[in-house]
Amino acid sequence: MSSLGYRRLLVTARQYILARSYASQNFQTYEPVNEPLLDYAPGSSERKEVEEALKRYNQQVADIPIVIGDEEIRSGPELFQVSPHDHNHKVAKYRYATKDIIKKGIDSCLKARKQWERTPIEKRADIFLKAADMMAKERRMDLVATTMIGQSKNVWQAEIDAAAELIDFLRFNVAFARQMTQYQPLSPDSNITNRSVYRGLEGFWAAITPFNFTAIGGHLPAAPALMGNVSLWKPSDTAMLSNYEVFKIYREAGLPAGVINFVPADGPVFGDTIVSSPDLAGVNFTGSVKTFKYLWKQIANNIDTYKSYPRIIGECGGKNLHFVHPSADVESVVNGTIRGAFEFNGQKCSATSRMYVPESLWPDIRDGFINIHKEIKMGSPLEKDSFVTAVIDDKSFNRVEEYVNHAKNNPNNKIIAGGNCNNSKGYFIEPTIIETKDPKDRLMQEEIFGPVLTVYVYPDNKCIETAELANQTSPFALTAAIFAKDEGAQKELVELFRDNAGNFYINDKSTGSVVGQQPFGGTRLSGTNEKSGGPHYLMKFVSVQSVKENKAPLREWRYPSMQL
Repeated sequence: MSSLGYRRLLVTARQYILARSYASQNFQTYEPVNEPLLDYAPGSSERKEVEEALKRYNQQVADIPIVIGDEEIRSGPELFQVSPHDHNHKVAKYRYATKDIIKKGIDSCLKARKQWERTPIEKRADIFLKAADMMAKERRMDLVATTMIGQSKNVWQAEIDAAAELIDFLRFNVAFARQMTQYQPLSPDSNITNRSVYRGLEGFWAAITPFNFTAIGGHLPAAPALMGNVSLWKPSDTAMLSNYEVFKIYREAGLPAGVINFVPADGPVFGDTIVSSPDLAGVNFTGSVKTFKYLWKQIANNIDTYKSYPRIIGECGGKNLHFVHPSADVESVVNGTIRGAFEFNGQKCSATSRMYVPESLWPDIRDGFINIHKEIKMGSPLEKDSFVTAVIDDKSFNRVEEYVNHAKNNPNNKIIAGGNCNNSKGYFIEPTIIETKDPKDRLMQEEIFGPVLTVYVYPDNKCIETAELANQTSPFALTAAIFAKDEGAQKELVELFRDNAGNFYINDKSTGSVVGQQPFGGTRLSGTNEKSGGPHYLMKFVSVQSVKENKAPLREWRYPSMQL
């Protein structure tokens, strides 16, 4: 094992001890730290362990049930999740819940709600900290391996996502919950006691989760549950294997039956069923703008149905930019943009998709891109030197290929690297870098969600004018980055892009937010900006009750002013 990996494991062991001592005693003092990343270097124990896990999962087709309470349901036609890098390889079989099964899941959640909501938050936190400890230790490689096989993440991206980020969500949420619930109102009168009661919402939450982050899959149902809510979890068809592993860990950590029900389902059937229930408390969603708008409209149409107004949380992706000032460090721009645009094949919500570069720097940046592009390996995530793998499925492949073909057929666009697409074995899209003469081309405006970067080169003397153009080009506002060494330019660009991004980076790439460090979320069509990974997110999942207790009996009904 490398010395770095050994140090990280030592820190992980210390965290494990702290978390376990917290779980029984120290809710009021628990302070998490970010989970260290294992490096999977040659000869390390983690590389051996993940290879063993990959072999185990690669040799089987997991049979994933619908789980309602303690009941496992395996009725209906069989569907299959395949490896994106080898679409003939089945990794899991599953079935869709019917409308009646979804309703059964809602009933199960509601049945579990009262006891769970009244369980002290210390005990609820204990369960999720135990789950985090299991993810950090004995179940870590299960999460990493299933994410690699099922979602085609290379080992580094899987480690960042399925292990570290999910562990961080669970641990930091405990600290955020403590901080939030510590507030109690003033009681200046000695005869009166005022207090706030932090209740879970009446009804159930629907968690609709994406394929691209196992951590988001596990977090969206767990965050409401920590605060005393119950969740109906609809996992993505293309992340079924890893998401089911997360669900099993929650149950093994002690989560009671029915608090989170695992309900694979057809999207429209699930959506129509949950929005028609009078007990819908909220929707926690990550996915497309189209689906989120549909759910919002359906909730609005059914508003007279509900016992309470449902809360709606949405994160819908972005058209994230890198804006390069003439004073920028070229090497940092090149390396940061390659990572920002092409890590996990451009399938991060925050992936760099458009770029603005001054004429004076473009030759060096272009050459840097081309030189690195020659070194990038595209292949199976099971091959350790693969930087780029496959996009998630045939729909994604066809959509991204259509954008690449648009670039090839439009005289305003020039492909300077990449542009090849091949789905004969896996859904492989070569990292593609396009130079455009049209800053309003659809490549600069529309979310692609694949390994495609479009660059607009601007005259150096039109920097601010171009930044203003970039600010108004796309309807999204998730992430953005500026690269500038000139401090005056930094300040001007920060102000100009103030409303352009929920997560903003200076001299760093547009991706890579860390729980507790850069809470995540965007505005405009990118979502409701609730900032998961930060202290404010959990307020969505509580309904605060204000209680006043008067210990002094009232002896008079008249006001003093009424005396004659």
